[in-house]
Amino acid sequence: MNILFVCSRNQWRSPTAEQVWRNYPGLSVKSAGTSRNAKKPISIDLLQWADVIFTMEQKHKNRIVAEFHRVVEHKTIHVLDIPDDYQYMDPELVEHIKDSVSHRLGLE
Repeated sequence: MNILFVCSRNQWRSPTAEQVWRNYPGLSVKSAGTSRNAKKPISIDLLQWADVIFTMEQKHKNRIVAEFHRVVEHKTIHVLDIPDDYQYMDPELVEHIKDSVSHRLGLE
């Protein structure tokens, strides 16, 4: 299963999620950002690659749907509701990502 994690600048939250899930059996993971200044900006190729998309906030999902509607109209997009309050690999962020993603993917 291909999973794409999305935040704004692809600096703290989505790269943390990518790192947390990188070695999970059966999953391929990547991350991107919705901002034009993102380290890895979201693209049609990344969205087409993804089976499931996890956004950190509702605004990220809204932007993806607004800009790439035809690409994602049949994709599953989950909103994790994780505010931009964490640094990369913050232990609290890691726990939140593990719990939220495993619950939504049924990996518990």
